[in-house]
Amino acid sequence: MKLKLSPGIRLTIAALGLGLVLPASAAGGIAYVSNQKGNITLIDLTSFEPAGEIDIGGASPRGIGVTADGKLLVVAARDKGDLAVIDLQTRKVIKRIPIGKNPEFVRVRGDQAFVSFEPASEGGPPPKPGSKEEIELRKKRVEDKEEPARIAIVDLKTGKKTAEIVGGMETEGIEFSSDGKKIIVTNEADENLSVHDIATGKLVKKIGTRPYGHRPRGVKVAPDGKAYVATIEHGNKLVVLDVDFNVIKAVATGETPYGVAFNRSGTRVYVALAKGKSLQVFDTANYQTVAEWPTGDRCWHFTFTPDDKHILAACGRSNEVVILEVASGKIVKRIPDMKQPWGVVTTPKAFGSLDTP
Repeated sequence: MKLKLSPGIRLTIAALGLGLVLPASAAGGIAYVSNQKGNITLIDLTSFEPAGEIDIGGASPRGIGVTADGKLLVVAARDKGDLAVIDLQTRKVIKRIPIGKNPEFVRVRGDQAFVSFEPASEGGPPPKPGSKEEIELRKKRVEDKEEPARIAIVDLKTGKKTAEIVGGMETEGIEFSSDGKKIIVTNEADENLSVHDIATGKLVKKIGTRPYGHRPRGVKVAPDGKAYVATIEHGNKLVVLDVDFNVIKAVATGETPYGVAFNRSGTRVYVALAKGKSLQVFDTANYQTVAEWPTGDRCWHFTFTPDDKHILAACGRSNEVVILEVASGKIVKRIPDMKQPWGVVTTPKAFGSLDTP
């Protein structure tokens, strides 16, 4: 007697027997981690075990994003000055899109990718704020009329850069306005946030951050669209802005805040403390600290899992991904032997310092 199996059962048996990779939706989700000194590491979000690597050609990957349909991963390749587009079914690079010198931050929205890059970048860590080296660097930039950073707008369907928005010196974080018409960027060396019209590229507003410290880094819009937050790395501050981009509050944080994200309900905001080696949690009703969870060394970016139950933090200086349980703040796992992890996103898409569902 020949046993008839449904297509779903046949797929499951085939996958179990042949070691095939199931789609992310069937397997509970996948996290993708960019390693500045390596490849893209995949982490299974059911087992929290490494699930393979994607090689983008030794290009020092940093910024990373995923399309809403979960089909494409896009990665800023610093050493090649381009954007690597990866087919997540085959896990192969299918396009390389020229961007410019030193591409870093990536945000994906619809069929477009927004990528910051720095024509004037010299590479390496910036000098200490207020130091003689920093003053000389600022003077040199003025004298040499160095170009500010830009945000490349890339059409992922055609694989071409379609426009550029001029930011400030050393543009870092990227966020979209609540109405979807504007882009907000943090300009590290210019000590400001700038707001630009996406359609025209025109500057709408500048928000100076020097009164709160040096080097604005991360920026996020609240889920209800009524507020924005930005981290000031060398000021140990989180600034809160209203819907019109006015600073309404400056909140003290732990040491060197970097990546920032709201939870799904908007009741909490989470800040990665790079030198503080922890994830700081604030109640958005009053921006009081409600928790501080130990992580690793220099955790720049992080993401929730799609079910909101865990957080994965990419800790660049301790070469690990740290996984925390949201309900308790406890570390449930450390994935060691990474190669200076920088960013992390998931499929299905989740809330995090680099992405939003």
